Amino acid sequence: MGGVKFEVPDWRQYKVEDAPRLQILEKRLASHGLKDPWIRNEVWRYHKKNWNPVIVNLKNSALCGFKYAFAAMVVTVLAEKLLSKRSSKKDEAHC
Repeated sequence: MGGVKFEVPDWRQYKVEDAPRLQILEKRLASHGLKDPWIRNEVWRYHKKNWNPVIVNLKNSALCGFKYAFAAMVVTVLAEKLLSKRSSKKDEAHC
């Protein structure tokens, strides 16, 4: 169903050593004598391969509807010019 084959990534590619923020958390917990056995399940959230850079996300979100907005702007400007020409002809007769 859906037509797209989903491939589950290999769990061994995600290591706590690759996520500096999680290493800091691990050290803080260790300083209190605690250990989080599930911390390895959060590594994927910090893996660079899973996320786009911020500039790419900004570009995609800012320009996602640009072509439709531009077309709507052109139609609006043309309609305003057409209607203003008609109304200016009517106004001149009353002056």
